[in-house]
Amino acid sequence: MTRPVLQMRGITKTFPGVTALAGVDLTVQAGEIHAVCGENGAGKSTLMKVLSGVHPHGSYEGEILFDGEPVAFRDIGASERRGIVIIHQELALVPHLSLAENIFLGNEHASRGIIRWSETLRHADRLLRRVGLPDNPATRVADVGVGKQQLVEIAKALAKQVRLLILDEPTAALNDEDSSNLLDLILGLREQGIACIVISHKLDEIRRIADTVTILRDGRSVETLPVRETPGAAPSLPEDRIIRGMVGRDLENRFPERTPYTGEGAGRTALEVSGWTVRHPLDHQRKVVDDVSLHVGRGEIVGVAGLMGAGRTELAMNVFGRSYGIHDGGTVAVNGRRVRTRTVPEAIAHGIAYVTEDRKTYGLNLIDTVHRNVSLTSLPALARRGVVDEHAERRVAEEYRTSMNIKTPTVFEQVQRLSGGNQQKVVLSRWIHAGPEVLILDEPTRGIDVGAKYEIYAVIARLAAEGKAVLFISSELPELLGMCDRIYTMAAGRLTGEIPREDATQEVLMRHMTMDRN
Repeated sequence: MTRPVLQMRGITKTFPGVTALAGVDLTVQAGEIHAVCGENGAGKSTLMKVLSGVHPHGSYEGEILFDGEPVAFRDIGASERRGIVIIHQELALVPHLSLAENIFLGNEHASRGIIRWSETLRHADRLLRRVGLPDNPATRVADVGVGKQQLVEIAKALAKQVRLLILDEPTAALNDEDSSNLLDLILGLREQGIACIVISHKLDEIRRIADTVTILRDGRSVETLPVRETPGAAPSLPEDRIIRGMVGRDLENRFPERTPYTGEGAGRTALEVSGWTVRHPLDHQRKVVDDVSLHVGRGEIVGVAGLMGAGRTELAMNVFGRSYGIHDGGTVAVNGRRVRTRTVPEAIAHGIAYVTEDRKTYGLNLIDTVHRNVSLTSLPALARRGVVDEHAERRVAEEYRTSMNIKTPTVFEQVQRLSGGNQQKVVLSRWIHAGPEVLILDEPTRGIDVGAKYEIYAVIARLAAEGKAVLFISSELPELLGMCDRIYTMAAGRLTGEIPREDATQEVLMRHMTMDRN
């Protein structure tokens, strides 16, 4: 690392009523992997949008130097022409086009408006092999998994002669194997002289691949730290040191203290699922959930662990109003009474709430306001003669804004303007206000920083202390071990284990998660 490839100086960006960035500095050396960390809302994504031209020159203060020269990007195309490519957390691929078509979309091999397909396929094949993906370039994107799609995005960047690659939460939706392969690829890009900026909340991954980390807090760059003393050495920067920089304090305990529920019905089963079977919505011969039975007591937090494709989300969505797949048997009981959950309104009426793993697609109306998203499942309770009482709606939203510590200038702010952690608090507020007996939480902390995670964990612990039954689905084994009283494991659609808290370790869970059958 001999010279900076990028220097951002005094970057300040404001939106109406909000200062997103306040004098941020960032320097990235050539051939360096530079991590950018911070809580949700710290300004990480905004800074990258300034760099890539999504927020064009003139809409912010400060200067950007690339290869020592001042640059003024008016749009994302201008930054890409200089070799700066950003890969967002939500992948920008067209599912019904081929891998090759996606790689060269907007950058086609063409003569006089006619695409040279043989050249396109040959070049795409070389790029796919370069990123470790030997699939046929004519394969549709919809026919490959998320891990491979992430590699296609990187191949797409390499096709644009990338010199600085920005990856925003690159492993958020990947399983452990795909994550490891992607991190190895990023390390390989560094060896090829390509500089990378990586935004991630997974601090173990940061320590594995990064050379340097810059920490943002409240829109300011607070410090830049070396991850390792010498190139290639083991990481010397502790996770706790990064966390202290991010949140401005030590998090001595990553998980809140639990207060056991001792109220009415303590120890009674609140949710019981028996013999639940779900078939794939298209391939009706395939069982995605096979004869699963589980129970959750009042005041209990019960985890569900499993690798990608284990059937955890399919189970939750089918129990919650047949939202996925074809129900092929099984019963649900709430507080000892068998109920029907054939539709979402029916499930809600029986006291079941479901927080989806994909808050942006299924959990929120992003173009609507905070107060309307909070009230969405409880409109009848806020209505008089069929007309929603807007004052009551606003009052409820203000209460949750305070109690859930939702960081927003006003409850009339569009939800899409909030950080991921605050969006998740809006989703939780909605379901808490609905007054459920049972909450099914599917990856409730995905894409959320450690500070916001603690706040979410505290909310979940408080709900359990009030007697709610919580079914907690997560791919992060440490949070299941830190939060749950019992943990079920699933593999290939079947239940493979039920482990009490005192016997649960990551090794035990992984052993059950990789079983072929009961």
